[in-house]
Amino acid sequence: MFKKLGLGILALVGTISFLKAQDKKDFVKYINSQHEWVDAVFNTLTPKEKVAQLFLVRAHTNLGQKYIDSVAQVIQDEHLGGLVVFQGGPVRHVDMFNRYQSLSKVPLMMTFDGEWGLGMRMPDSTLSFPYQMTLGAVQDNQLIYRMGREVALDFQRIGMHFNFAPDVDINNNPKNPVIGIRSFGDNKFNVTQKAKAYMDGMVDGGILASIKHFPGHGDTDVDSHYDLPQLPFDKKRLDTLEMYPFKELIKAGAPAVMVAHMNIPSLDDTPNMPSSISKKVVTDLLRNELGFKGLTVTDAMDMKGVKKFFPNGEADVQAIIAGHDLLEVSENSKRAIDLILKAIEEGRIAQADIDARVKRVLAAKLWLGLDKYQATAQQNLYNDLHRTSAVQLIDELSNAAITALNSTDKLKSFKKDLPTAIINIGITANQTFQNELASALTNETQYFITDSMSKDDIKHITKEIKKNKQFIIAVHDTRLRPRPTMTLNKDVQGLMKKFAKKSILTLFTNAYAVDGFEATKKAKTILLAYQNDAFMQKAAAKTILGQNTPKGKLPVTINKKFKYGQGK
Repeated sequence: MFKKLGLGILALVGTISFLKAQDKKDFVKYINSQHEWVDAVFNTLTPKEKVAQLFLVRAHTNLGQKYIDSVAQVIQDEHLGGLVVFQGGPVRHVDMFNRYQSLSKVPLMMTFDGEWGLGMRMPDSTLSFPYQMTLGAVQDNQLIYRMGREVALDFQRIGMHFNFAPDVDINNNPKNPVIGIRSFGDNKFNVTQKAKAYMDGMVDGGILASIKHFPGHGDTDVDSHYDLPQLPFDKKRLDTLEMYPFKELIKAGAPAVMVAHMNIPSLDDTPNMPSSISKKVVTDLLRNELGFKGLTVTDAMDMKGVKKFFPNGEADVQAIIAGHDLLEVSENSKRAIDLILKAIEEGRIAQADIDARVKRVLAAKLWLGLDKYQATAQQNLYNDLHRTSAVQLIDELSNAAITALNSTDKLKSFKKDLPTAIINIGITANQTFQNELASALTNETQYFITDSMSKDDIKHITKEIKKNKQFIIAVHDTRLRPRPTMTLNKDVQGLMKKFAKKSILTLFTNAYAVDGFEATKKAKTILLAYQNDAFMQKAAAKTILGQNTPKGKLPVTINKKFKYGQGK
């Protein structure tokens, strides 16, 4: 009898453990369930500390010790919910995280904008994965899932918990100044599939992901960092296009949604009302109509797109009234918390609503394991963040993204031993692409063409180039984030056009910039590499040398000739 009872208890414990594991896998269900730790922590919080749990403060390690100390004081005084981490270095960040956690009454949630990994904010000391637009060309979404797992490993190793990614905006406006390369492209199905792979990889890896920027920031020509963009489209258009990825990913269990600062009269006709602080958008549409029960988070509250028409902390109050769980980077969190407490007293905000959101945030911290928080170790940090598996995956993604347009004829006929001219546009010295080719070719000459060269210099160099038997034109966009246009003067364009038909035209720039190059109208073989980073240069060189087969497909329509899905 006792033995049978004992076995029954063991079976029951096993069942409960299994159910807990299953429950934890479903983040949205988990944060809307009751947990002893959450209730225990919640009961220790004052009314002010409860509101503070909904705020994420800006944190840097590249602005000096005085700035780091000032944020430490804010954490100690206000007991905020977490950080939004910006520029600095990984070792300094770990020091900062450990210090701030030691000062906090409740473990802090560390959040970060890492659309292409830690390198988005720390490019000089951590790895960057390809831009989302580059990934939009990749045909094997399992590679993107693996990227999510690697990003999760990086976050956990450095002591962070929540990535404000993926960007699920459909970039259907080539002139978009703020999304562009941050989007997987202009096809709603491709965007959704790739975003799901990235999101699932991160969540399965144990960190939170936030799809953004609801209800869709892709068709704007205004940057919400500097002004309030307007989306003039009707609800039907938004529902079938912009909101499609959000609806599908919410069904697939998206943990969090970030809401954009945009004015959308078809959703809320209040004059100058940003969607991020609109109750009609956050509660009526996102929560009630779409049924989202995960965490909602604002885009940064210090952006002009939200504070322009709601200054002096009123935007923060409106964000809470709208229904948000987390407010990212308030202009002044102390002022905002006091204003929200006053709004509760005045009956503008219900205390029960605040309590429910605080418990969701605490449950998210529990899901992340912050109930058992341990300081992050510095030992071997740099090597751990540059592990072989991540470096190899970056190469795999890069190889898979390379897109061949028009034909692969010039790739097939390329010979390593023929006199080869490598015509480099936009740089003045060898980079990875040139070095990779130089080490493999027996007779190559590098030519460097810049916009500042005189017409006579270009004539002279053209004569020299003609002495070769085969040609590669490499256009390098060295801007930090390549824009949709790249300006080259008519003499440089003329030189490119002269050799285009005989060349492999290789473009390390934004896909949309292809439309501005006259040479693309004549080139038999175009290799689109999407960005100028070393890993894409290496992949392009391997493709020319026959060591990689281009499998990428255009993630956007560039013009009438080059449309979404093309690639040889």
